[in-house]
Amino acid sequence: MRIGVIIPAYNVAPWIAQAIWSVIDQTYRDWSLVIVNDGSTDATPEIIRRFSDSRLTGLHGANYGVSAARNRGIAAAADADALLFLDGDDWLAPDALATLARTLQDTPDAVAAAAGYVRVGADRSHRTVRISAGGDMLRQLLVRNLFINGGHLLIRRTAINAVGLFDTALSYGEDWHYWTRLATFGPFVTVRGSPPLLYLRERTGSAYRTMAHSPARFGPCLDAIYHHPCITARFPPSDLAQLRRRAEAENDWVVGRELIRHGHSHEGRSWLLRSVKAVPSARRIGLLCASWSGFGPFRPYAASASTNRRGTACTGMAA
Repeated sequence: MRIGVIIPAYNVAPWIAQAIWSVIDQTYRDWSLVIVNDGSTDATPEIIRRFSDSRLTGLHGANYGVSAARNRGIAAAADADALLFLDGDDWLAPDALATLARTLQDTPDAVAAAAGYVRVGADRSHRTVRISAGGDMLRQLLVRNLFINGGHLLIRRTAINAVGLFDTALSYGEDWHYWTRLATFGPFVTVRGSPPLLYLRERTGSAYRTMAHSPARFGPCLDAIYHHPCITARFPPSDLAQLRRRAEAENDWVVGRELIRHGHSHEGRSWLLRSVKAVPSARRIGLLCASWSGFGPFRPYAASASTNRRGTACTGMAA
C-alpha cells in the first residue's frame, strides 16, 4: 500500500519542518508527501524548498483555503492507495503510517482507519485522546465530529474517489462535512488499543482556536451536512431533524467550553447550560458544575511554546 501524505500549509514557518521530518522519519517507507503552500506570507515556502527528498512534492499558489489546498494534494497524489491529511503545525508518531496501513489492510471493507492522538498544549501539557468508535459511524458523526483532523485518519483512495473533494465553500467544519460523507460509503476501523499516532499542537492562530468559540461558524457546516444528498438519502426527515438537534446541542457545548477557555466564563456557561437543557445528561450536568474550576477541558489557553532549530516544539516530547 502506497500512502500519500498531504500537508496544506499556510503561514506555519515555525512548525512545518517538524511536520515534514515526522513523515520522513516514518518506519513505513512506501509513502509520498505533497505539501501545498497555500499562499503563505512568512518563511513557509523557503523552508519547504530546503527538503530534497525525492518523495516530496511542493506545490505553491495563492491563498484559496485549506479545502482547496487539500484538493490540490489529492490530485497530485494520484499514485497513492490511501491518503492522510496532516496539518502543517502537527506531527506524526514514527510508527503512525505503519500502524494505520496494517489496520486498514486487515479490514478490506473499511473506508478509513483511525487512531488516538495527543493534544500538546502551548504550556507543554499533554492530553491523550483515544478513539473507540468503529464500524458504521454515520449516526455518530452526524451528531459530532469524532476526529480532531485528518492527521490520525488513513483514508482508502477508492473511498476518496467515491466521496469526491472537500467543499471549498466551507471555511470551518469542512473536515467534519467530509467525514460524514465518507461514512455513507462504508465503515471505519479503529487501531486496536487506539494508541496516539498524531501530536496536535494547540496554538494561537489555529482555525479551531480562533473559530470554535463563535456560534455563527457552525451554521454553514451543519447546513451543508444535513442537506447533502448522501445524507438525506439515508434517513427520513424526522430522524434527520432529531439528529440535527443533538448536533446543535453538541456545538453549543463546544462554543461554551471554548468561550470559557478564552476567558469569557459567564457567556461560556450560558452556552453550556443551553446545551444541557437541549440534551440533558448526568455527565454534562457534572461537567457544567465543574466549569467553575478552570481545570480539565475548561483550562485557559496558554501562550505558544518555543521551537528549536530543527523546528521541533520544546514540549519535552520527541517528535
